[in-house]
Amino acid sequence: MPEPTSVVFSADDFGLTESVNEAVEIAHRDGRLAQASLMVAGPAAADAVARARRLPHLKVGLHLVLVEGDSMLGHARLPHLTTPDGRFGSDQIMRGFRYFFSPSARRELAAEIRAQFEAYRATGLVLHHADSHKHMHLHPTVAGLMIAAGRDFALSRIRVPAEPPAVLATCGTLPSLGDRALYAWSRVLRRQVRRAGLDCTDHVFGIKWSGHMTAERVQTLLAHLPPGTSEIYFHPATRQDAMLAALMPGYRHTEELRALLMS
Repeated sequence: MPEPTSVVFSADDFGLTESVNEAVEIAHRDGRLAQASLMVAGPAAADAVARARRLPHLKVGLHLVLVEGDSMLGHARLPHLTTPDGRFGSDQIMRGFRYFFSPSARRELAAEIRAQFEAYRATGLVLHHADSHKHMHLHPTVAGLMIAAGRDFALSRIRVPAEPPAVLATCGTLPSLGDRALYAWSRVLRRQVRRAGLDCTDHVFGIKWSGHMTAERVQTLLAHLPPGTSEIYFHPATRQDAMLAALMPGYRHTEELRALLMS
């Protein structure tokens, strides 16, 4: 008997701006959105939590931010990780090296990860899952610290960003060498997750088409989903406000919202 196929639609950056939060609420209430990942230190986190409390069937998890976003602990506690305004920079590759080679950076990293889990628990929301901004938890050090902290907060699921290149090709998008390398590297995280006894879907889609998950692409993808469990993640918003325009100028946020509202 062939392996059954199932899919869940999710949204990232819940708590970044009110336009994102509005889209999450609309897409869950009127569309296909089942889960969202919360930035606990995001500028609109309080608004996101209030909306989530009104949506008892929305499954919410922690969107761990360790790059290009606000920290919980601030620069005084994270001098090796943040700029003076308490933000993580966008230098993702250099951060990866720092996390490997700097004991001071790793100590601060561990404290910040725990602080974000604690902030999530303080919301009173059930922790359905965890993932990270820009998939920073693909870094084995980040993943290890995330899993270790998560044990104390009843973490049971982690996203493993594993997008099969063969499916992209079937959908008409030629995967690059980078796409293939990322898919191969995701096996390291999957091993860490499974060794810890945590759950994850078999496949994740939204990496290659990040910010461009239009209704047409979703329909194409749904027609070619591989057997097993899949997650398709989005970056919806009701409008591209100033912050989204600055951080994600090429993203088609409103089109991704429309994709989540398709029948």
